[in-house]
Amino acid sequence: MSAFEIIGGKKLKGEIIPQGAKNEALQILSAVLLTEEKVVISNIPDIKDVNKLIDLLAALGVSVSRINKDTYSFEAKSINIDYFQSEEFKHKGGGLRGSIMIVGPLLARFGKAAIPKPGGDKIGRRRLDTHFLGFEKLGAKFVYDAENNFFNVDASELKGAYILMDEASVTGTANIVMAAVLAKGITTIYNAACEPYLQQLCKMLNRMGAKISGIGSNLLTIEGVDRLQGTTHRMLPDMIEIGSFIGMAAMTGSEITIKDVCFSELGIIPTVFAKLGIQFELRGDDIFIPAQDSYEIETFIDGSILTVADAPWPGFTPDLLSIVLVTAIQAKGNVLVHQKMFESRLFFVDKLIDMGAQIILCDPHRATVIGLNKQVKLRGIEMTSPDIRAGVSLLIAALSAQGRSVIYNIDQIERGYQDIEERLRALGANIRRIEALEA
Repeated sequence: MSAFEIIGGKKLKGEIIPQGAKNEALQILSAVLLTEEKVVISNIPDIKDVNKLIDLLAALGVSVSRINKDTYSFEAKSINIDYFQSEEFKHKGGGLRGSIMIVGPLLARFGKAAIPKPGGDKIGRRRLDTHFLGFEKLGAKFVYDAENNFFNVDASELKGAYILMDEASVTGTANIVMAAVLAKGITTIYNAACEPYLQQLCKMLNRMGAKISGIGSNLLTIEGVDRLQGTTHRMLPDMIEIGSFIGMAAMTGSEITIKDVCFSELGIIPTVFAKLGIQFELRGDDIFIPAQDSYEIETFIDGSILTVADAPWPGFTPDLLSIVLVTAIQAKGNVLVHQKMFESRLFFVDKLIDMGAQIILCDPHRATVIGLNKQVKLRGIEMTSPDIRAGVSLLIAALSAQGRSVIYNIDQIERGYQDIEERLRALGANIRRIEALEA
């Protein structure tokens, strides 16, 4: 089993370029199934989850051509619908959370789809009801085979409908939008997600000939069309990586420049890190973070402890709460981190406590961090990554810690972060991949 060995306590310095957005990629790549014409997509992150989806598309019959490291062309002329019944499909689809995203476009174009219950992070329940309730509103029927964990969906003709979503799910909204663009009539989606990645999908679909209005709001109107054409699309930089690098710079007291961040698309993210006391300045479209010996967490106006909680966009993304939590360990002051969406995502704090962090896990959703103000260094330990974001949080902690740390189960980290050890070494980090038995 591969692991990362980190010798921490070293300041980093240099420039780092964020990869293309993982959460955008899973939607955009699935959208190539909506047309038989060529779609060229650039700034695709070279990470396991995305590569698995590209492999799944190829197995379905999509012609895939890699133009360069981050650019591919796709032509979905000859989709093999019978592939759904194969054991190979069950294995490939079940190993990838993002495989659910192919259902909407397949329903729209072919009238049927199937998907095994997807895999992914072990961070708590991640229900798929929102997706299927939306498909049902459009006229689809589905049967869940509980024994085999398999969803079968049928829709001989999708028809536009008014859909009030039970939650502002990004993937749910994206899937329903992709199903609705080829449906007969007008679809209205209220309480729609409005994240930049969803906006990117809608803009791409409009370039393909779709008629979507209300982009960027929580009320989308989609006028169905008969067919879509090919297009080109470039993905945004990954905002979760950008936030991770901001936290890493603060924890390690490093001077780092994050390049080409598309700052206008980051929403409240820079503001939240500023509330932790992290200094930065915008230079063109780069974020420059100076080396800081200390950073102090703000309080609310009445002096009460700062709370950072996740919320639908334009609120703070849940994917960065783990990074906020680990960054606060060495801040001056205290913060309450409230993870509302997933009930298991904070369970990695026991490892941080073993490293010397002062954290109180209040319940599965809330943790209070008492900042060390860099008066006490964390100590290196051996630990296991439970999910993508916790894994990178542990990596940031290890980079700031005194001594040697080993992180096992780094497959989880590599599902979401491209060439992470090479990019960190370029900043001066002492990190290497080793083969080791998990502790």
